[in-house]
Amino acid sequence: MFTFGHNNQHERGMKGFKAYDIRGVYIRDFSARDVFRLGYFLPRLLSTGKILVGRDHRLSSDEIHDNLVRGITTSGAGVWDMGLATTPMLYYAAGRHGFDGAVQITASHNPAEYNGFKVSGREVMPVGYADGLNQLEKWVLEGTAKPVSTPGKVHELEVRDDYLRFLRSYRDKAVDGLKLAVDCSNGMAGYVVRDILGDGVHYLFEQPDGRFPNHDPNPLKAENHEPLRKTLLEEGCDAGILFDGDADRVIFLDEQGCFIPPDLIIALMGHYFLDQSGGRVLQDIRSSRSVKAYLAPLGAEVHTWKVGRAFACPRMKELNALYGGEFAGHYYFRDFFYSDSAMLAMIVVLNVLARFKKEGLTLSGLVDRISRYYSSGELNYCVHRKGEAIEAVVNSFLDRERPEEQFDFDGVRLDYADWWFNIRPSNTEPYLRVIVEAVNRPLLEEKVKKIQQILHPYRAYGVDGGL
Repeated sequence: MFTFGHNNQHERGMKGFKAYDIRGVYIRDFSARDVFRLGYFLPRLLSTGKILVGRDHRLSSDEIHDNLVRGITTSGAGVWDMGLATTPMLYYAAGRHGFDGAVQITASHNPAEYNGFKVSGREVMPVGYADGLNQLEKWVLEGTAKPVSTPGKVHELEVRDDYLRFLRSYRDKAVDGLKLAVDCSNGMAGYVVRDILGDGVHYLFEQPDGRFPNHDPNPLKAENHEPLRKTLLEEGCDAGILFDGDADRVIFLDEQGCFIPPDLIIALMGHYFLDQSGGRVLQDIRSSRSVKAYLAPLGAEVHTWKVGRAFACPRMKELNALYGGEFAGHYYFRDFFYSDSAMLAMIVVLNVLARFKKEGLTLSGLVDRISRYYSSGELNYCVHRKGEAIEAVVNSFLDRERPEEQFDFDGVRLDYADWWFNIRPSNTEPYLRVIVEAVNRPLLEEKVKKIQQILHPYRAYGVDGGL
């Protein structure tokens, strides 16, 4: 009998505090006063007198920035202000200049009315709810923010040019021969991508605009792929690239306009990182079995771990993994302080594509070599009593057949000989997330239907493929 641990700590206190970061609708979920207090207590949390601050272009980011900086300096700590920056640019600056505390003002892929904070500590390691944001929340709600006699100072820090030089050092000249379409989602990718790829690219929604007037900056939504797909097919491109709002996530369309599951990109990257000597690679618990099967002949030792930067980065460092990736389009790199960079991921993928194009292979052809299973994709369900629902699903299958492998560190994953599934509660949204994969479509449909039947008593209704 499997029992799922019920933990609702993230649902108490301020609505903005989540498992991985702080995020919500500004004014509704957190106020200007909250931001000031967050800034005041952040140096204490991170045990540093120097805080690196960056921000995206959302309409509320300037006001949030001003209150955050005021809070930090009121505590006596200094601020090194990057101004507008992609989130990976902040990670790069924090690692390059040795900051023990950094915070990016962003709400990533969320709609325009949202904003928030991604916090990093020493050696650019993320600070999540379990290892710091919980304490910060208590201080913001209950602590005493007494001004010091000598406020901290604000210093400007320019790192954009240095960051671009770093990225361009990875780019193979052969990439110039690719025809590409790039959708920046009116997000921060437009701040740097042309400096990497040049002018000979079909750019969509390149101008950063915090209103996100063309589509919201979530690259996993199928409807957000349509403008890119249309351009890609009309122009006969080799690939399409779509970024999220703060440029830490990226997804790819092949030359036929088909969405490539982001976990399969982990396998494709093996041709860049593993061809010579092998190494360790990290995938999240939702990743296709195809990834491990494809990378094994390249010498990879593939490890599976929890979802989210707060968990992936420390695990990457512990393993000294060369790179890693997630089902949602985050890709982490040892040589990028174990952090995620959509731009670096794009460059690596295009390097591999350019190499295989010389051999007459397309992006869809590369993916066909990798993909060996039929997948449901991520199915999202609004379910009452999430913990009980997970237990019901897992125990139903455990009672019938013993799995070959079982993972229970992020929801539950059961692997059988010819199929597997993962069921987990979202840490950022009110959903139960399910992925099913099988060796053939009839078996896939059978297992998805069974899971839906088990969930039905919990009054589940589906979002993106649900009941």
